[in-house]
Amino acid sequence: MDPFGTAALRDRVLAAWAASPARFREDANAEEDLARGSYRDRVVVELAQNAADAAARAGVPGRLLLRLRDGVLSAANTGAPLDAAGVEGLSTLRASAKREDDPAVTVGRFGVGFAAVLAVTDEPVVRSRTGAVRWSRREAGDLAAALPGLGEELTRRGEAVPVLRLPLPAADFVAPPPSPYDTEVVLPLRDEAAERLVRGLLDGIDDALLLTLPALAEVEVDVDGRARVLRAEERDGQGLVVVEGGRRTRWRLATRAGVADAELLADRPVEERLRPGWSVTVGVPVGEGGVPLPVPETVPRVVHAPTPTDESTALPALVVAAFPLDPSRRHVAPGALTDMLCAEVAAAYGELVAALAAAGPSALDLVPGPLPAGALDARLHEGVVAVLARTPLLPAADGSGALRPRDAVLVDGLRGAADPGALGRVVAGLPDPAWWRSDLLRRLGTRELRLVDVVDELAALAMRPSEWRTLYAALDGADRDALAALPVPLADGRLVRGPRGLLLPAGPLPPGLEALGLRVVDPEAAHPLLERLGAEEATAEALLRNPSFQAAVEAWPDDADADPGALGELVLAVVDGAFASVREQPWLGATPLPDAAGGWARADELLLPGSPVVGLLDAREDEVVSADAVDRWGANLLVRVGVREGFAVVRVEGVALEPDGLPDLDDVDGWLDACQDRLPPQDVPPVATELAAVADLELVRDQAWGPALELLAADPATREALVAPVRVVAGDGRSYDLPSYTAWWLREHARPGGRRLGDACAPGAHPAVRALLDPVPVTLDPVVLAALGLPRTVEDLLADPAGLLRRLADPEREPSAEATRAVYAGLATLDPRRVQPPERVRVPDGLGSRVVDAVDVVVADSPQWLQLGSDLVRLLPGPAALADVLDLPLAADELDHAVAGPGVAAPVPPAVREVVPGAPESYVEHEELLVGGRPVTWWVSGDGAVHAATLDGLARGVCWAAGAWDRRLLVAELVRDPGQAGELLAEEAWASSGAW
Repeated sequence: MDPFGTAALRDRVLAAWAASPARFREDANAEEDLARGSYRDRVVVELAQNAADAAARAGVPGRLLLRLRDGVLSAANTGAPLDAAGVEGLSTLRASAKREDDPAVTVGRFGVGFAAVLAVTDEPVVRSRTGAVRWSRREAGDLAAALPGLGEELTRRGEAVPVLRLPLPAADFVAPPPSPYDTEVVLPLRDEAAERLVRGLLDGIDDALLLTLPALAEVEVDVDGRARVLRAEERDGQGLVVVEGGRRTRWRLATRAGVADAELLADRPVEERLRPGWSVTVGVPVGEGGVPLPVPETVPRVVHAPTPTDESTALPALVVAAFPLDPSRRHVAPGALTDMLCAEVAAAYGELVAALAAAGPSALDLVPGPLPAGALDARLHEGVVAVLARTPLLPAADGSGALRPRDAVLVDGLRGAADPGALGRVVAGLPDPAWWRSDLLRRLGTRELRLVDVVDELAALAMRPSEWRTLYAALDGADRDALAALPVPLADGRLVRGPRGLLLPAGPLPPGLEALGLRVVDPEAAHPLLERLGAEEATAEALLRNPSFQAAVEAWPDDADADPGALGELVLAVVDGAFASVREQPWLGATPLPDAAGGWARADELLLPGSPVVGLLDAREDEVVSADAVDRWGANLLVRVGVREGFAVVRVEGVALEPDGLPDLDDVDGWLDACQDRLPPQDVPPVATELAAVADLELVRDQAWGPALELLAADPATREALVAPVRVVAGDGRSYDLPSYTAWWLREHARPGGRRLGDACAPGAHPAVRALLDPVPVTLDPVVLAALGLPRTVEDLLADPAGLLRRLADPEREPSAEATRAVYAGLATLDPRRVQPPERVRVPDGLGSRVVDAVDVVVADSPQWLQLGSDLVRLLPGPAALADVLDLPLAADELDHAVAGPGVAAPVPPAVREVVPGAPESYVEHEELLVGGRPVTWWVSGDGAVHAATLDGLARGVCWAAGAWDRRLLVAELVRDPGQAGELLAEEAWASSGAW
């Protein structure tokens, strides 16, 4: 049986090939191009497309079963069964049986889709209720080989012969399709590669298949017995629900359709011009309440026409449109029709977003991103953005309706506000704050203003204080920097810009604030936002921090209109409430207070009557606060605003140690000179991190220095200024600690007991120190004494070499010889560059000492020189270094020390050499020893030779030469009676043993 006339179709094709071998080549090449190129991976979607067309022609819901078993892919569908025209369409290339007079045709329109089966099979079969047809690559090759003129071409092509051009009857050995399906395509797969391809295509079937082929109501996919079913439910003009197992995915769609004008089709092939109908669909999955969801990752991100193309898209939606395709059937062809369809896609996209806007601002997730995926996608992006920009999407903040994005205005910095929409009355086009997606809306032409500029315009509003408070509540949470100039109504009726420095009423305010020009917020406008922006509650503490309050207090002496009495009352009331003091707020010292003379003065210039310091200074009445003020406010409160019951302390920070930078203190330049002597040379003056100094010390009465010093040491404020060193940072970054100004001034200028404090020594000082300095006449603790720098040791005296030499040469002093030697021992350790050579020098004189002219003194660096002393030359025992420090000659340079008198060499007794290691083996013995013409008992000459005229002289010479001067007396006994050696050494051991 041959119900479809396949034999006649086959014979016509064979006749055409026989008549024109070139026709054979054309058919073979065209079919191979489709199977290996355009439709190489489209077999499943093309089978689904044919099923959809069959259902549409029959007017029934399309059902499709795709089954893969035992290497065979079958596709069974419901709908119009196969007929002769259908067989002819399947067996021809680009001559579809779906004509323009068939209104049911919605998808297939090119007549080439069935060629996709040749990518996976060589023996396709179509069986229907009306009959069956098959094709065979092997049989097609045999039929072609029987034709004359094709032998050479067949040899060259091998198996690559046209298959679908030669339909074969199959009713005799092919069963009808399974119920309830009307048609089944059976494809024995060519090989494993074909099976892998088919499996991948079946696994990739998702919602997009039902969306792009609306005639399909159900698709079942059965792979080796594992089946899944996708069903389209609730399909209407706005969308559908795709059900797969327990999953239900609702898709919202926007569809547009129509007939293209002839001029739009002028550049398209005849077959397409005969079918001018077009349609576009844009869809997204939606969740609860219609909120759009991302397109599933399984859906290819490509444009569908209506089956997938190779045109990628970055639009966050599924796009289906009847775009014209190029000959490859995989890319959209350019032209007027494509331009029109791009515009229709954009229009449908806009309709979809507008419909989803009812679900809330999540609709903005559908605004295209900034980067399209290709040339076609760029045109779609451009069109969609243009449509969305003019589509009323955004609810207005003031509730007046929907705004077009291009007409909307956002305010940068307002997003975090409690109610950003409150500015709707100020900013025209302000959308509902929930829709403020600036990154997306900017792409749609939405303008963005700076909040700081909007705030600047608020001053033009005429609003009551309570309305301002409402606005503040709405703006709370917005960018604080942008709100810095927020207008604020004041209690006096003014409207000022910026809350910083304003006072928020926190209850009844102290009287007199208005007179000071303080800016107080109107109580009806007060809101916590103003405090967060820099306003402060008008508490006593806040008033003390207020710059205007401080300025009024500091300026009153120069303000002729100021009322010092009222101002003083206000300051005292505020300080009393804040528990503040001048120590934390130094400017409080300017508080106006009445003095005992009936005038007004700064608090820090007044003394508390009856306080200890009043009796120490020469205080006038105008320097003492009035007794009435003490009675009214109490001594404690007056002291807290700066009235002094002790000495005043000046405090400055970061002050440069240079004459113009220091506070006005008595002899501060002298302290500066003393500090610079302690610092290395600097190109820039060092800076004191903090300088605290006791002022008015020069006003202390001479007879009051004893109690004054005790008061300075007892008061914590003055004590700190006295004992704490001044930390300075030099220009090279190094830090140094310098004596405090107070300690330096007291040491230099205070005169307890009528004597300069710096000329006194600390209690318990070294005898040599006590011999040169008087003890301090006041009882002070060790910390204060250390800060004052009163000497305790000889090393302390060395800190002031000039003062030490001056005191040493004072004829009224009578230091002992031992004390004098201790002082000179210390002086010998100094750098000569630090010492100014004295004109008068003290020298030992027996157990005491006396002062002589320096020109008459030489330094004796050896005890042998003492034998040459005279009234004309005073010998000062000491090392050679002392001569350098005092700029005095050495005895060896000034005295004749030539050795004279005959002598003979004699051995040094062995006992002496045993007692004095390093003693010479011999010496020169003289009957009479003369040095410089004067008789001496011993001498060590420049060559180290020991000369002696007596046994004592021998002992001294040997010990000096051996560096054992401390054993000279022992050695003297040994040389007199060597037999005493054992006894003398035993006594020496007894004397030197700490245990005996």
